[in-house]
Amino acid sequence: MDGFERRMDSAWEWWGAAIEDSQEGRWIRTDDERRIIDDIAAAAVGCPPSPDELPWRARLARIVRWAAVLRLAAGAGGWELAPVTGAAPPRPAGMAALLSAVYAVGEQGEIWLRGLPADGPPPVAEVLKVEAFLFGPGSVEDLRQFFYD
Repeated sequence: MDGFERRMDSAWEWWGAAIEDSQEGRWIRTDDERRIIDDIAAAAVGCPPSPDELPWRARLARIVRWAAVLRLAAGAGGWELAPVTGAAPPRPAGMAALLSAVYAVGEQGEIWLRGLPADGPPPVAEVLKVEAFLFGPGSVEDLRQFFYD
């Protein structure tokens, strides 16, 4: 499994752990955590045009926006973003695990955007996987709907 696949698998694992622990009552969000999730949704979620209508730089910028928003959210809440690739999520997982999972995916966009001038566009299949993680029904874009508290 290559580095990209490991990053995505780990991000999904950490994301799933945080959502599961919230839904099972092992992580009860605080008022600050609820407010920060609302802020993340307001800052990073939108209805952009279909990805195939966007130039590569704009398409990657949609992904990169998540990394920037998550760095700000983690700083605002006092959480440390942890590397997720190859590491098991802490249990019970909470806000730091959730933010770290999404950040790892947004960070992949930063890697691609920095490499765009020299390396050209990243593999389309990989970009589609990142977009599926971040955008659309059942994705990070629906973040607030995963919580029952």
